[in-house]
Amino acid sequence: MLQYAAGSARAFEVLYLKHKGPLYRYFVRQIHDQQLAEDLYQDTWSRVIKAASTYETSAKFTTWLYRIAHNLIIDHVRAVKPVDSFTEVFEPEQDHEAHLASDNENLEAQLLDNQKADLLKGCVANLPQVQKEAFLLNVEMGFTAAIIADIAGATLEATKSRIRYAYKGLKECVDLKWQGASHD
Repeated sequence: MLQYAAGSARAFEVLYLKHKGPLYRYFVRQIHDQQLAEDLYQDTWSRVIKAASTYETSAKFTTWLYRIAHNLIIDHVRAVKPVDSFTEVFEPEQDHEAHLASDNENLEAQLLDNQKADLLKGCVANLPQVQKEAFLLNVEMGFTAAIIADIAGATLEATKSRIRYAYKGLKECVDLKWQGASHD
């Protein structure tokens, strides 16, 4: 980022290529509206460009970048209450029909996995927003609690609690829904 601030367009290209996929997925997983996710994604990069001349290395670039993204999501949530505009996560990355096996055992196992994935999606969608964000940053992005705390502007202990409560809530939700589904 310092090289970009000094005028190197190639430095920006390297930053963009390194972070474009994960940052875009971050927005898609947080926001239900694909167009809005794209707009916020573009707005993040626009803010990076505008802030280049004043960028300071007080935090890792990745942390700084996701802090901008986090703040844009928070601004959107405040402007568009209620919070239930956030999306489900863990969208299927592949065409499941193309992978269905012909024998019944594999088909049943695949259907069972899909059912579990749907349960998990619903449970993640129902998490409080701060827990959902901490969980997604931890699981999908691989960020540590310390980095997530920097991004969210929360204490390390609060962030650890959010992650812990997210996992606990997901386990309880999935267990409860799974028991309910298996008795239907």
